[in-house]
Amino acid sequence: MRSHLLVLLLLAVLALLPQVAGQYHLTLMIPFFAYGIALLGFNLLFGYTGLLSFGHALFVGIGAYAAAAITSKLGLRSFELILVASAVGAFLVAIPVGLLSVRYTKIFFGMLTLAFGMLFHSFLFKFYDITGGDGGMRVLRPSLLGMDLSTLDKTAFLTGPFYYYCLVLLGFAGLAMWRMVNSPFGLHLKAIRENPRKAEYLGVRVRLYRLFAFLISAMYCAMGGAILAVSTGLADPELAYWTHSGNLVFMVVLGGFANFLGPIVGAFSFIFLQDQLMSLTQYWRFFLGATLALIVILFPRGLMGLLQDLGGRFRAAEAPAPQRISHELGTERVNP
Repeated sequence: MRSHLLVLLLLAVLALLPQVAGQYHLTLMIPFFAYGIALLGFNLLFGYTGLLSFGHALFVGIGAYAAAAITSKLGLRSFELILVASAVGAFLVAIPVGLLSVRYTKIFFGMLTLAFGMLFHSFLFKFYDITGGDGGMRVLRPSLLGMDLSTLDKTAFLTGPFYYYCLVLLGFAGLAMWRMVNSPFGLHLKAIRENPRKAEYLGVRVRLYRLFAFLISAMYCAMGGAILAVSTGLADPELAYWTHSGNLVFMVVLGGFANFLGPIVGAFSFIFLQDQLMSLTQYWRFFLGATLALIVILFPRGLMGLLQDLGGRFRAAEAPAPQRISHELGTERVNP
C-alpha cells in the first residue's frame, strides 16, 4: 500500500513539474520517459528472468527508425500508429533473435545478443539508400490523439503536450509491467531466474517463458526508441550501437534491478548526472564512469537498495526500545 501511494505521489509531482521547472530541464524529462519505458522491459529480462542482454539497443533503434520511416517515407503522422508499428516491428525481429538467444544463458546469451545488435548497427550504417547511413533519418513531428500540433514550436511541443503524453504512457506501461511481474507469468520468470533446472522439473517451459520475456522487453525498448527519435527529430544509427546497450545495463544497475522502480530511478539519475557533468567539464565521461563505478561498488543493490536500507534504519530508530532490540537481533517480538 505504501509503495502504491509513493508511485501516485511521484506521478503527481511529474504532472506538476511543467508549472515550476524551466524548459531546458523539461526537455531532459523526455529521454527520461523514453528510457523509463525501455528499462521496464529490459529489467523484465534481466532482473526478473536473469538474462543479461548486451544488444537491446537493437530494439531501441528499431523503434526510432520505425518512427522515421512512418513520418518521412510514408507521410503518416499519428504517434499512436508509430508506437504500434515500433512494437510490432520489434516483436517480429525479436522472434528469430530470441529463439536463437534463449537457448543459452549467462555470457553466451549476452554475447549472442551483442552480435545481433552489431549486425543491425552495421546494416543501418552501411545501407545508405535505405537508412541514411551515418546521417540517420529525419523524424517529422507526429500528431497526438489525432491533434495536429504543428503550430507549436519544437520546445513548446516537447514541454507541453508531448511531455504529458509520455508521462501517461509511462504510467500505463508501468502498470502493465507491474501486473505482469506479479502474475503467475512473473512468478514463473522468478523461478526460472533462481533455479531453471528445478523450474523445469516442476513443469515450467523454461525456454518458452524466456522467449516471452525477450519479446515483451523488445517491444518496450522499441516504444522507448520511438519517443527518443521524436524528441531529437532524428533516428541515428548510434542508437543501436553496443555502447548504447551498455548504457541500458548501467542505468538498470544504477537504479537497482532487484526493485521494480529501480530502472526508472536509474534512468532519471543517469540522465541528470550526465547533464550536470557535461556542463562542468570536458572530461565528463571520465567522471561519469568513476561516479557510476563507485555507486555500483559501494551500493551493489543500486540507489533503490540504498533508499530501502536508509528507510529500514529510520523506522528501526523510531521504533520503541524492545522492538528496536528485536530488530537488531533479527528476531520478532512476541506479545503475550
